[in-house]
Amino acid sequence: MDKRVLLIGLQKSFMVNAIVVGLQKAEYEVVPAAPFQSAIEAIENRPQIYLLYLGDLTMEHAPLFEYLNSAIDADRFMLYLIGNNDELMGVQSVISKSKVTQTFLRPLDIKLLVDHLNMVVDYSAVDENLRKKILIIDDDGAMLRMMKTWLSVKYHVYMASSGKIALSFLAQTPVDLVLLDYEMPVMSGPDVLKEIRNTQSLKDTPVIFLTAKDDKESVMRVVSLKPIKYLLKSMPKDTLIGAIDDYFNAVDARNYK
Repeated sequence: MDKRVLLIGLQKSFMVNAIVVGLQKAEYEVVPAAPFQSAIEAIENRPQIYLLYLGDLTMEHAPLFEYLNSAIDADRFMLYLIGNNDELMGVQSVISKSKVTQTFLRPLDIKLLVDHLNMVVDYSAVDENLRKKILIIDDDGAMLRMMKTWLSVKYHVYMASSGKIALSFLAQTPVDLVLLDYEMPVMSGPDVLKEIRNTQSLKDTPVIFLTAKDDKESVMRVVSLKPIKYLLKSMPKDTLIGAIDDYFNAVDARNYK
C-alpha cells in the first residue's frame, strides 16, 4: 500500500487544510474530495485509505454517508472517521460501525493519525504469507465484519458463522489463532473447542474465547479445554486488539529465544 489518502471534507475548512499539511509533512500524498458521491467517483485511481472529516458536515450529507456505507463492500477501502462524539454517533447511524476501520476525535491529534497510518502502511508491506492467520467464529454477522475490519490491518482474517463451518475450514487450513464465540446455535463455543482438542491435527490450535458471557460458571466450564484467553466483546477496541497483539508478541518472543 502506498502512502496516499483520500481526504473527504469541505476543502475551505481550516481543519481540513491543517490535516493536509500534517499528512504532507509525513510524506503522504493527499487526494482531496468534496463531500459528495459525484466528487469521489470522478477521481481515478483512488487511494485505499479514505479519511472523512465530519466537521462542518451535517445530516444533509447523509447521501454521502449512505454511498460510503455501500461502496466499501465493493471497493474495499479503509474508512476513517474524524469528528466529535455527536458527529461520530450521527454518522454511524448511517455507516455501519463494522465497516469503519478507526475513528479519531476532533480536535484531531495529527501525530496520532500519522502514527496509525504509518502502521497500516508498514503492515501492508509484510508478505501475505508471513502474516499471522486468525479465524473468527461467531454467528453474529455484524460482529464478524467488525472484527475483520479491525484485525485486517495487521492480520490475515478468516470468518466462520458456525462451529461446523469452522471445523471444516480448520481441517483444510491451519491458522495461528482462533477467536471463538461462546453462545452459538447447534454447536456452542465450548463444544467447538472440545472438538478441536479431540482432533489430533487441531489439538494444539490456540483458541481465545471472545464472548459476551462473563459469569464465573461459564469461564470455569472451559478451563479444562485450555483456551489461551477469555476476552469480552464489551472491551474497548484498543484493549481487545491489544490483548491479541500481546499474545502474538509473546509467542514471537518465545520463538526467538
